[in-house]
Amino acid sequence: MTSAQNLAACAGTRNVTISLIPSNTKQEYAEETMLNHWPLAITLSLAFASLHAQTSAWQPSAGHTQVPIWPGAVPDPQPAKGPETAETDPKAHIAGKTMTGINSVTQPTMTVYSPSGENSGAAVIVFPGGGYQMLAIDLEGSEVCDWLVPQGIACVLLKYRVTDVGDYPKSGPYPESPMALEDAQRTLGLVRFHAAEWHIDPHKIGVLGFSAGGHLSIAMSLHSEKRLYAPVDAADEISCRPDFAVALYPGHLSRSAAESDAIFGKKKFPLAPRDRLSLADKNLGASPDLHPNAQTPPTFLLQAEDDHVDSVYDSLSYYIALKRAGVPAEMHLYAQGNHAFGLRHTQFPITDWPKLVEIWLRTIGVISN
Repeated sequence: MTSAQNLAACAGTRNVTISLIPSNTKQEYAEETMLNHWPLAITLSLAFASLHAQTSAWQPSAGHTQVPIWPGAVPDPQPAKGPETAETDPKAHIAGKTMTGINSVTQPTMTVYSPSGENSGAAVIVFPGGGYQMLAIDLEGSEVCDWLVPQGIACVLLKYRVTDVGDYPKSGPYPESPMALEDAQRTLGLVRFHAAEWHIDPHKIGVLGFSAGGHLSIAMSLHSEKRLYAPVDAADEISCRPDFAVALYPGHLSRSAAESDAIFGKKKFPLAPRDRLSLADKNLGASPDLHPNAQTPPTFLLQAEDDHVDSVYDSLSYYIALKRAGVPAEMHLYAQGNHAFGLRHTQFPITDWPKLVEIWLRTIGVISN
């Protein structure tokens, strides 16, 4: 079964030169890209007239360039099955459209989509889902930017590392594997370092992710006090704490999910003893790796009760942990909707969630009325 089939089963213009690496870095880094700053047109042109499902690698839409986030070797590298491939299965559909999955990502990149219309100053770093094994790069990636930029919000699409080879945890969730979180920390630091240059308010930079990417959004909320890697330049000296977090049908958040993860692979970290809530009901206790505190940013959670991939208890347990820590949080649960619908509208009301996020962003002061 292909990655796309697996995902479907889950159901006035000016040019700005962008250099991602600070000028005072000691390492050579010449990656620069020309970015259309006003306005932005997002055009997804994936033409697969033949039955071949794989291309050599994913490329963003015309007018955008993905840029490596690391100036040299990546930290904590892992082997991959082969070269990076982008795969679209013409027979697998979600809401009547195909989707593209990226496999074997070993060189992470970011793609910046500037806002069209009136710039709010806000920016969102997007983490596609895919079980930490692949990335649903359009369904849960570029299509998010297509929604955000007309709202005056800059969108930064992170293609983080997923290798899916060898023993568990492969490229799995932190703390079992640090790769994805390292890439996320690095990216947020770069965005905040270049905030003035990119017309972004450094205090309005958030994260948004789906499924595994939802877990990565939560991990970023809780592990920003220290980089997991040795700093490489000035961007790594800046806070990588997100100012807000959105987690859509996230996984790996409950105690029961952590215990389920623990049965895989000899590299799994030992679990801490259950706390009082987990002793009462392991579905309502949060994973022992998650400890919200006063520094945890406002958080938005959304999940369907019939999600057969990541249980609704993932959102419930983390919401309880947020409330116990006094963190502003908003949660929306729906009876139906299943998993992996992205922004594509279906017959289920849960797919109206972008409107809820827009209202929430106004409520917490990220964007104005």
